[in-house]
Amino acid sequence: MSALRLGLLSTARINDEILAAASATDRVEIVGVGSRDAATANAYAAEHGIPRAYGSYEALLTDPELDAVYISLPNGLHHDWTMKALAAGKHVLCEKPYSRHPEEVEEAFAAAEASGLVLMEAFMYRHHPQTRLVERLVREGALGRLLSIRATFSFPLRDDTNVRAKPELDGGALMDVGCYCISGARLLAGEPLSVKAFQVIGPTGVDMALYGTLHHQDDVVTQFDASFIAPQRQVLEIAGEDAVLTVQAPWRVDWPGGLELVRDGKAEALDVPTANSYVLELENLAEAVAGEAPPLLGREDALGQAQTINALYAEAASK
Repeated sequence: MSALRLGLLSTARINDEILAAASATDRVEIVGVGSRDAATANAYAAEHGIPRAYGSYEALLTDPELDAVYISLPNGLHHDWTMKALAAGKHVLCEKPYSRHPEEVEEAFAAAEASGLVLMEAFMYRHHPQTRLVERLVREGALGRLLSIRATFSFPLRDDTNVRAKPELDGGALMDVGCYCISGARLLAGEPLSVKAFQVIGPTGVDMALYGTLHHQDDVVTQFDASFIAPQRQVLEIAGEDAVLTVQAPWRVDWPGGLELVRDGKAEALDVPTANSYVLELENLAEAVAGEAPPLLGREDALGQAQTINALYAEAASK
């Protein structure tokens, strides 16, 4: 079976993970990279051994030798370039979060479905066996009736010129790291019925921290904090009537961490298979394009993400 021919739409740093993952699977081959500048594209292609370089994103999209594109542009550019890629007949893997606007999610997935193309949001942690194990333990009642979720993801952002700090590019802590907390809560407890939020606005106008509460069905409550101010950390704590499960590296599984289940005052460390989230993500993309399996993350999940992010920002802005 021939490999899926993937083009990189931008030279963003996150591409390093995709390049490494593609080299570890025979299902995907990186065959091109596009930049707004030809010299940049050529230098990047030469450095990473990519056969083709394009001096514009449009040139990449018009190449008939590419099956799909990976869009690693800043958040505010995701939708525009996804729509252009779909119009060019390319399957799309777009970095998370796809959008904070539900109407953009609906438009993009409708366009993909109408053209028989695959569109996936790149939440890599969802593909890792650790996430599947956590989901299974909750679903099968290992914790008893689900009561609450606490989630954290943060790191200090000290550069105001970083794209994450630019409001015109949909920067902000909620969009960058908080979206993981929301994704995990929705996976385990379902779509929130209502939200509360408080944000700390930085000098550029984006949320440098956002603290949120989600109320789910059956009185399950999620509390999360996403921050560019706090030290680097991540954790997911899931409490049920019978036990508490703590995940020390829920989102970036490559960070040090582990899984601990505490029941009746006794702690049990759980084994998690070693895996590369990005390899599994690329393989799922290739399987979906080949019609071998559905994409793990489709319209419903991306829409739930956008609706929750939109609701949190609206609630935070109302104060």
